[in-house]
Amino acid sequence: MTDGKPVPTLSQWLGGPEKLKALTRRFYQKVPQDPVLAPVFAGMDPHHAEHVAAFIAEVFGGSPDYSATQGGHAHMIARHMGRRLTEHQRRRWIDLMLETVDEEGLPSDPEFRAALVGYLEWGTRLAVLNSQDGAGEPDPDAKMPKWDWGPPGGPWLG
Repeated sequence: MTDGKPVPTLSQWLGGPEKLKALTRRFYQKVPQDPVLAPVFAGMDPHHAEHVAAFIAEVFGGSPDYSATQGGHAHMIARHMGRRLTEHQRRRWIDLMLETVDEEGLPSDPEFRAALVGYLEWGTRLAVLNSQDGAGEPDPDAKMPKWDWGPPGGPWLG
């Protein structure tokens, strides 16, 4: 608590689910023109941006819509399995996402950006690991990650 007011979730701080939808829509509009990412997302579901927005909103303390409609963290892991993502693709995804974050006017304060970048780094590295051959099946009981502002206790709360 600060000044008697509850600390907002990362989802609230960035502007809520509509802001996340705008961010992911704009990001995934760019992907087909990106030479590194276009092959990864060829044949992308037309609702992909919306699903990613719901996932990030839930991870950042918003409503559990992704888990309720898509199946939670295990489903997200399964979506990456067998795709053999590379470090080059991961880094390009982050660079393009952060460019889009700026274009969409998400908060630029250092605390929010540290939490956002921390999550994007963690999540994309997990996606790369889970995309490799032999990664194993996702745990159907895997908890949805919960990302917060940071210490104490670290950002991984789930």
